[in-house]
Amino acid sequence: QVQLVESGGGLVQAGGSLRLSCAASGSISSINIMGWYRQGPGKQRELVASITNGGWKNYADSVKGRFAISPISRDTAKSTWYLQMDSLKPEDTGVYYCYANLRLQGGYWGQGTQVTVSS
Repeated sequence: QVQLVESGGGLVQAGGSLRLSCAASGSISSINIMGWYRQGPGKQRELVASITNGGWKNYADSVKGRFAISPISRDTAKSTWYLQMDSLKPEDTGVYYCYANLRLQGGYWGQGTQVTVSS
């Protein structure tokens, strides 16, 4: 199992930037895919960005060129990855969830962090 804790959400004006962090603890050596999803008001949860242990990255078309997911940073107790969000738009508003996939165990989610972009 892993525990995921997000931080870094908040209120920002359109055109601004935020950096989200996801701190993972537990069976971090089993993590093979890390990612970020979001759920906007009245919308389904959607993939924003993901990265594999091998460094392969995937982005939603709507965020390409504006968002960047960082490679995982590991220490003895925690692994952390980040989502740098630049040139934010009001349509980026939503709850952002950290996600980790573990080999042979499946996926885990964080509790979510609110991002609000004002126009």
